[in-house]
Amino acid sequence: MNAAPAKENERVTEQHPTVKCLIWDLDNTLWRGTLLEDDDVEIPAAIREVIVDLDSRGILQSIASRNDHDHAWERLEKLGLDEYFVLPQIGWGAKSASVRTIAEELNFALPAVAFIDDQPAERAEVEFHHPEVRCYAADEAVSLPTRPEFTPAVVTSDARRRRQMYQAGIRRESERTEHVGTDEEFLRSLSLELNILRAGDEEISRVEELTLRTSQMNATGVHYSDQALRSLIADEQHEVLVASLTDRFGPHGAIGVILLDRRPDAWHIKLLATSCRVVSFGVGAALLRWITDEAARAGQTLTAAFRRTERNRMMEVAYRFAGFHEATDDAAQPNPAEDRVQALRLRPTRQDPPPHLKVVAPRLFSATRDLTPWVSSTQ
Repeated sequence: MNAAPAKENERVTEQHPTVKCLIWDLDNTLWRGTLLEDDDVEIPAAIREVIVDLDSRGILQSIASRNDHDHAWERLEKLGLDEYFVLPQIGWGAKSASVRTIAEELNFALPAVAFIDDQPAERAEVEFHHPEVRCYAADEAVSLPTRPEFTPAVVTSDARRRRQMYQAGIRRESERTEHVGTDEEFLRSLSLELNILRAGDEEISRVEELTLRTSQMNATGVHYSDQALRSLIADEQHEVLVASLTDRFGPHGAIGVILLDRRPDAWHIKLLATSCRVVSFGVGAALLRWITDEAARAGQTLTAAFRRTERNRMMEVAYRFAGFHEATDDAAQPNPAEDRVQALRLRPTRQDPPPHLKVVAPRLFSATRDLTPWVSSTQ
């Protein structure tokens, strides 16, 4: 069945969020013709423009096609489009199974997935098994970039390279699986580099998103709005920092945010949050070690806000392992309006960076904006 008319004026809602992944059929959808009947199938220029446009918006694209895999992939390579598709499912199984595999591998909920196919029977099969997936007829392909569900409110620098980050992640996990040796040896082999920057206009949206979406590695669970973050950036008593991670496979993107308040008696960590996908790389501990080292250099005490939730036990462990303990004096207490927030305190000492990654960061509360590598005091 063709569900397009019902979607003509569809709004982006909680039930119908912005599409994160569009899954294409190949024959008479992505390209003109049937590959098994004609080796020289071609992709119309308008379809090529749609693929490139959606990719630039951070919308991932994949394939669910009934075809010989090697034959189809060779044609995509010749057409110069193979790089745009992640986790393609090309074979002879049901399209609904392919859609589910792609969604699960990408860790996307089905309402964030869309499917386009020229065959009404194929769309109906997917809709029957996955009613949350939005299905489109092939003749709607050119109009997709004009639809609200394919138009993110904000396109960040991370969004523009989302495909590359997912492809790097797939290669990274494949090598991790095949690695023979310890986890520490594998981490050292990655050439990890943690970059910490003061947030500016380009980073604000990503910082806001991180405060909203991180939960397991979020010290307070507090969401800071765009307006609140901009006011903190303009205040010289605050540091708003965003951390990104790269390795030899490519970028992980922005993965952490730090909000620091320079108080008369201490540097106060109002928020420390990191993405759950980099927990295994020890990023949370590395950020705490860097802040501790910076405070020790400046002769400052460190305090931190922490609010226990059902999901952030790992962040509490990270603080405790770093040496923070619960403060009892009034001066260290957080704002009374911050319900159930504990105040933690640390007398900082100089720290060495983790042995498995390089940290490049600014000097905290310094007029200079230059980035410098954080190296061990013994090096």
